[in-house]
Amino acid sequence: MAITKVWIEPGCIMCALSIDTCHAIFEEGIDSTVVKPDVDFTQHEAEIKEAAEGCPVEVIKYEEE
Repeated sequence: MAITKVWIEPGCIMCALSIDTCHAIFEEGIDSTVVKPDVDFTQHEAEIKEAAEGCPVEVIKYEEE
């Protein structure tokens, strides 16, 4: 199953875990970490899942098809 969507729900504490884990997908926003626009999730699926599983506030979400 391929990851088709990645998002960050409200509540991000900007701990930088997601950016450290997968800087190709995540970047620092103003009040929250954000998902970079127009990225190919299929090239970074393992890192996206690792970031989601390691998120201390469980706000990194992804959808698989």
